[in-house]
Amino acid sequence: MERILSRSLTIDRTLSGVLAIILFTALTALGAFVRVPLPFTPVPVTLQVFFVLLSAVVLGRRAAISQALYLSLGAAGLPLFTGASGGFAHLLGPTGGYLLGFVAAAFVVGMATATHKSAGAMSLSLLLGIAIIHGCGTLQLGLLLQLAPPRAVQLGVVPFIAGDLLKAAAALAVAQGIKR
Repeated sequence: MERILSRSLTIDRTLSGVLAIILFTALTALGAFVRVPLPFTPVPVTLQVFFVLLSAVVLGRRAAISQALYLSLGAAGLPLFTGASGGFAHLLGPTGGYLLGFVAAAFVVGMATATHKSAGAMSLSLLLGIAIIHGCGTLQLGLLLQLAPPRAVQLGVVPFIAGDLLKAAAALAVAQGIKR
């Protein structure tokens, strides 16, 4: 009886983990539909960073799987990227670095928050996640548009800092609420 119960709990835990990964894949895609274009940069404001950071705090290292799944489905042509578009070309375009940064940030923040559970440590890891996303995004943006580094930062980081700090704070608050 104990063996059957143990197997059932393992299956339930595995299934809930898979469903959580799928949920955060879908939430990141929905975050792409909340889009505010800015006239001076090809990078729009979206809610994706919020869901990337939230997935990392909630899922831990498995968050990278949810983000990789999101990118894979979008690259395969599903209309999951901003503007209800899809295709591999998005990963090579001006916002592709941000998209790729989602996976890296989810992994790093997920690893950090899985081992360091204090609010201060989680806040620092979320800031690191924002820096990873902005770093990857700005690097590709600058290379593609042949921008000098200060101009790339001006177009790819500065307009988003305040909003992404709010998203990080919201992700931390929601995650702490979920874990209670």
